[in-house]
Amino acid sequence: MPAPARRRPPLPTVLLLASALLAAGCGERSAAPAKSASGPAEATAAPARPEADRIRHWQQQGYGMFVHWGLYSELGGMWNGKPVTRGYSEQIQSWANLSHDDYARVAGGFAAPKFDADAICGLAQDAGARYVVVTSKHHDGFAMFDTASTDYDIVDRTPFGKDPIKLIAEACRARGLGLGIYFSLVDWHAGHSFDPDNGNPIPASMEPLIEQQVTELMTNYGPITEVWFDMSTPTPAQSRRFAGIVHRLQPAAMINGRIWNNAGDFVTLGDNEAPPVTMQPPFEVPASIYHATWGYRSWQKRDDAPGKVRELANGLVQARAAGGNYLLNIGPMGDGAVVPFEAEVLRGIGQWLQRHRNVALDARPSGLPPQAWGSTLADDKALYLFVRDWRGGRLVVNGLAGDPLAVRIDGDDAAAPLAWWRENDALVIDLPAHAPDAVLPVLRIETRGPLRIVPPDAVVVPASGAVTLPRAAWHPGTSFAFGSGYRSQRSTTVSLHAALLPEQAQDAVWLRFTGAKAPAGQRYRIRVGHHEQVIAADALGTQAIGPFALPGAEAGAIPVTITLAGPDYPAQDLQLRFDAVRVSSRPEAAP
Repeated sequence: MPAPARRRPPLPTVLLLASALLAAGCGERSAAPAKSASGPAEATAAPARPEADRIRHWQQQGYGMFVHWGLYSELGGMWNGKPVTRGYSEQIQSWANLSHDDYARVAGGFAAPKFDADAICGLAQDAGARYVVVTSKHHDGFAMFDTASTDYDIVDRTPFGKDPIKLIAEACRARGLGLGIYFSLVDWHAGHSFDPDNGNPIPASMEPLIEQQVTELMTNYGPITEVWFDMSTPTPAQSRRFAGIVHRLQPAAMINGRIWNNAGDFVTLGDNEAPPVTMQPPFEVPASIYHATWGYRSWQKRDDAPGKVRELANGLVQARAAGGNYLLNIGPMGDGAVVPFEAEVLRGIGQWLQRHRNVALDARPSGLPPQAWGSTLADDKALYLFVRDWRGGRLVVNGLAGDPLAVRIDGDDAAAPLAWWRENDALVIDLPAHAPDAVLPVLRIETRGPLRIVPPDAVVVPASGAVTLPRAAWHPGTSFAFGSGYRSQRSTTVSLHAALLPEQAQDAVWLRFTGAKAPAGQRYRIRVGHHEQVIAADALGTQAIGPFALPGAEAGAIPVTITLAGPDYPAQDLQLRFDAVRVSSRPEAAP
């Protein structure tokens, strides 16, 4: 993993509408075969999965278990009997400035007698995770798989002598878990220097090694759910080429954003970074039990397992409520055993998920505005409130304007329904003094059909059907784009959202942009409620868009969303400027 992410300025709170931005994947979908004749360069590509289905399947998995295990685990954050207190322990070779020979000698004692792939995958299931992402090679360049590209690998250099990726792949298949592969683009053994930022460029001399190893990983271990590249500063051509190998051999796999140069299929947030309230999917939050390390650290102080369960369960819910995935790490010890504290924490999360029937994974973003006390999700049966800040007494659910059938404590159907009442367009619930779940209490609001949501800034559409939405009424949905490397991050606006509250039903309204400016040739998807149209950029300012039907006020606010019709990559900026959008019941209405 890289150095901790830089702090970013806070982003404004906005309405998060229910529809997720399922931006299509990016980068080239083909690549030249690996250059080494010894590698499986001519492997047959797997059948392609339609782009939207591929993304949707990955999002439905929702929650994975990361496994950082390598030669560094044998050291456990120690060198010459002393703790190495700087940096992540999986990068101990760099932080302790170990010579290549000293570090390589560690392999001679790496026997891992307690490594049990089935137990690791069993823990993932106990934790509620649906896929496992395992480190195939970290920055030290020591391959944790059987590779023909070098003998600097676990099969050739260690007493363990087996391929753990193969063992974990088999255990994942037996248990119905997806398999993900982590692969570092930094390789100290192959020639990269120690760089605190791990921003090394990739010389042409290293390309054959990377291409062969990625090809082997995509060929020899069955179906791959996710490929997690990390660090370095590749050129755009290198990013596309490495991604192309994955897409050719594993077209159902999702590639993370740390392939860089916007060649990935989803955005990877910073280590342990909570998603900004404006963040749009597809994205993944990588999380570690202790933020100071990902690899095993023997001297790490481990206490308050219940507190860790609460912290990480809330992190999982925050990611899911924003439409993202959550990837929670363990760092097994050098002998292969899972740290008992980490197993306890992950099982605690899994038990909490089971108490609430996995709604944190299976439900979808609710469409409600952000709530100060916690997160919300919804399915076809109910709205779920994950109350992080339980105080007893009044709990105000802003924007929920419909009357529920009942408000219940989820996981305790024997308990009496909770009292509630309305205050304008908010629901107020009377909470008991004590939280009903020590991890993260969940309330279930049983509803009468679809949620009736009225955010505070919804724009009223009068009976005439005419109203103007100034640019200030539109809220951004954001993501992060990247150039070459970790420090190239920039925020982008990938969607714009507004909300209309009709006084009465309208059979047909049209939208008209004023002052619209957008790149020539770009196409935009305009969605009003459940209906959408795609329009070219040059038509935005010259024609009315519609017609769209608006239901009456009883349906609540109607979301209006603008996205790119065919983004080149998930975080592509709209590059759309306008002064206002006029809503009118007449298509010929002037701007």
